[in-house]
Amino acid sequence: MTDFQISLLIAGGTLVVGVVIFNKWQEYKAKKTVENAFADGHDDVLLNPDAPVDATQRQEPVFADKELDIEPVVKKSRPSAPVQEELLGASKDTGSEEVPMPHDEPVAEPLTSSLLPVLARELPVDELIDCVIPLEFDTPIRGEKILSEIADLKYVGKKPVHFIGQRDDGERDVIATGGAYTAIFAGIQMVSRSGPLSELEYSEFIMKLRVIADNLNAHPDIPDMNKVILHARELHQFVAEHDAQLSVNVAANGAPWALNTLLAALEKMGFDQRPDGRLMMPDGDGGSLFTLSTNVGVSEVMTSRLTLLLDVPCVAPSRDSFGAMAACARSLATRLGGTVVDDGNQPISMAALDEIAGQVNEFYGAMAEAQIPAGSLRAQRLFS
Repeated sequence: MTDFQISLLIAGGTLVVGVVIFNKWQEYKAKKTVENAFADGHDDVLLNPDAPVDATQRQEPVFADKELDIEPVVKKSRPSAPVQEELLGASKDTGSEEVPMPHDEPVAEPLTSSLLPVLARELPVDELIDCVIPLEFDTPIRGEKILSEIADLKYVGKKPVHFIGQRDDGERDVIATGGAYTAIFAGIQMVSRSGPLSELEYSEFIMKLRVIADNLNAHPDIPDMNKVILHARELHQFVAEHDAQLSVNVAANGAPWALNTLLAALEKMGFDQRPDGRLMMPDGDGGSLFTLSTNVGVSEVMTSRLTLLLDVPCVAPSRDSFGAMAACARSLATRLGGTVVDDGNQPISMAALDEIAGQVNEFYGAMAEAQIPAGSLRAQRLFS
């Protein structure tokens, strides 16, 4: 081997070592950035606006700080839907489909639960969103016998199936062991985000239901398939027109953030990690306020962008989920040295915020008028 080749090998080895050292240094700086951002000395609107954070103890978030100065955006999950187009029209500044969302001082007052129609106790079979078929008995049948017959019929295709029973006094309730029922009602959900009930799904449902009826000596009242399918398609149009989502992004102004340190800090802020990798901010009642994505794969160690997403029809307006999500984005941007941006990585103008605030309330009002208020069991089932 010549001196020249040896020199090349030495130079190449030196370069490789230098690259490794540089990458390790970058990871170290990213980790320290996140650690410093979430140190105890920082105030956090997500936990307690008046007290320092105890980093050793996880707490549920308290979004008490209403002084938001960020410009979040609306993302339409179904761009072709006409009602969404009217509600969430394109931004005049960027020309994209993302527009500013309400500031903390909207013109219109937010809807509260007191303005929504009072629904009867919600049962798993709902005549508004299910195709409901009654099966009447000649004599009352015990709940345990009914449950054994219907145990295997939980889904037809992707459409869920539920049953309720009617007692001697005419009251309807979930079928329970020990109860006696004069009739049962089978309901197959007519619509979900995957689409409306199809002729094939309906036919399969009826076929399986007839077997149950024969085993229980019941008399089913089967509706006309064409009417059911037409109703399902009309309901699906409503779902398509009201399938709106709000998103805000926090982008790093400089170096990316160390993912392992960031995830630990987010969990201390109140986020729960889901199996799909997204983090969920719980609402305190078993539901979700909004989710957060790190926008990187499981093998990545750093990220430079966080996306917070609110599923609008699935959360009640009274929870002010958008305000909570905006406060979270503001806190993260301040702590991590980032900027709240749209999907095109551009800051959003404040020009349309007051107008959009009123339109968002109109959106919730339209859902309430249709007796499918946002956040209700009906809405959560339809937009599943």
